[in-house]
Amino acid sequence: MKNRLLKTLGLALAFSALACQAQERITVKGTQFYKGDKPYAYVGTNYWYGSLLASKKVGDRKRLLRELDFMQKNGIDNLRVLVGADGGKYDFTVRPALQYEQGKYDEDLLDGLDFLVHEMGKRNMYAVLYLTNNWEWSGGMSQYMEWNGKGAIPVPNIAPNTWPQFMAYTAAFHSCEPCMEGLENHVKFIMGRTNKYSKKKYTDDNTIMSWQVGNEPRTFTLENEAKFTAWLNKIVDLIDSLDKNHLVSTGSEGKNSSNDSMEIFERTHQNPNIDYLTMHIWPKNWNWYKAENAKETLPIALQNAGKYIDDHIKVANNLKRPIIIEEFGLPREHENLVAGSSTADRDTFYSYIFERIVESRKNNGPLQAANFWGFGGEGKAVNATGKWNPGDPLTTDPPQEPQGLNSVFSADKSTLDIIKKYNLELKK
Repeated sequence: MKNRLLKTLGLALAFSALACQAQERITVKGTQFYKGDKPYAYVGTNYWYGSLLASKKVGDRKRLLRELDFMQKNGIDNLRVLVGADGGKYDFTVRPALQYEQGKYDEDLLDGLDFLVHEMGKRNMYAVLYLTNNWEWSGGMSQYMEWNGKGAIPVPNIAPNTWPQFMAYTAAFHSCEPCMEGLENHVKFIMGRTNKYSKKKYTDDNTIMSWQVGNEPRTFTLENEAKFTAWLNKIVDLIDSLDKNHLVSTGSEGKNSSNDSMEIFERTHQNPNIDYLTMHIWPKNWNWYKAENAKETLPIALQNAGKYIDDHIKVANNLKRPIIIEEFGLPREHENLVAGSSTADRDTFYSYIFERIVESRKNNGPLQAANFWGFGGEGKAVNATGKWNPGDPLTTDPPQEPQGLNSVFSADKSTLDIIKKYNLELKK
């Protein structure tokens, strides 16, 4: 009996020791990622709303913990997360905002960010934290423009047909010294933080894989390339100077962020402090795929996606860095917003993306990972139009898009089975 108790105690202590092992840091060697001393390839997800869901006041921590456990069960260990929104005063934008005025922060949402990162660390999950946004749905660069006296943001979803005005407005960010300084101060504030739950400095926490400049920063015009590149280099160098322990990435769409020029994409990513490259692929948004004509347009979408991937792999090889397809998505059949509705075309598209990563990994190529957009978990559309209002369940679809449009919900078994299958393949 005594020996049995000792054996049981020994096993318990062994499992406890394993659970307490320090999380291994993600690094880059050449065109490969490493987790400790082993190659790291993965299928992760976008979970931009994670820190908002972790809020004590406006979130749902029980749901968050269930979703983290669910993702872990399905092999998803890499989450791309928005640090927090800015402003939050407009409809069709994330509310509440982390930075509600320039330099002023919601303590509850900071606490939510801490809680999320801490809980991810407990599950050996990794975070890519992006620090701003090119688009208005979370404030981002346009909000810094408004804060610094450049007039009201021309929010496209409020004022129809104002996309050209919004693009011109946001492009001026790269010429606005106080706007760029405001973002730099935000970067310093977030990166200087110590997690209230883990007691770790963010710059020492291996849960963070990468600091990312922002979501889809764009050159906007050919004439703006020099100013954009100067700004990008400055912010990348700032992040690198503040944290030598973690990777740095830009969050670029790739060619689509670079005036449809692979040469511009390569030129704007020369900085050696950019540790890896990113690309995004959106067949619906780029008019490759039409849900009402899915049979004819899905093959076109796959063909175009393949060429887009090939073009970016070439640049990654030129720059000798890994590359991630960190955003991609496809609607359900007939753009249905309800969990459990047919995802046949999405599953085909996802499988193609994942096969490209497996192929690259087998050949020691630079394409190493993907983050699908995105995990909607237990969220759902509560309005017939899919519009999101404050207090509605959060999904991975940002507030300006129909909720459920690109979300992978917990009930989407066929898609999750594919994700799990390829994660097992990549982690062999």
